[in-house]
Amino acid sequence: MPSSTSGRLLRGTARVLAAAGLAVDAYLHAHLADRYDAITTTAISQGTLFRIEAGAAALAALLVLVWRRVPGDVFAWSVAAGGLALLLVYRYVNVGELGWFPNMYEPIWYGQKRLTVIAQAVTIVTTVYLLIFRPHRDAATAGGGGSRHGHGRRRRT
Repeated sequence: MPSSTSGRLLRGTARVLAAAGLAVDAYLHAHLADRYDAITTTAISQGTLFRIEAGAAALAALLVLVWRRVPGDVFAWSVAAGGLALLLVYRYVNVGELGWFPNMYEPIWYGQKRLTVIAQAVTIVTTVYLLIFRPHRDAATAGGGGSRHGHGRRRRT
């Protein structure tokens, strides 16, 4: 079991890496959005979907760094995992149009797509770490004693 100092350092590092992965994801989607505006249905373009992904990733990065709570970490994981899943599906499967969503099949790899995969994968791994290794209150601190922030570690039995 890591000491509380090393645990805080690992969690801080994981938060920075998760936020960095999300920031890269946000930047790349915002940067590429205008290139995909022409891929559209009557309701929504792929460029608009890229802008939504960019906004969600930017918000998730802020939540991971500033709010540091389970719902924010789950949201960050969801943005990265969902983005990676869709990227891989649309890379390997020609899904076609789905209702309001355009056909986003793109069976090629290029540098920015590879970088997005890496950024999303880093975010997934680091947010899983944050969700699994959360600080917990000890039984003694749960009654009001000890740290009010609950930085104790759960004992394994």
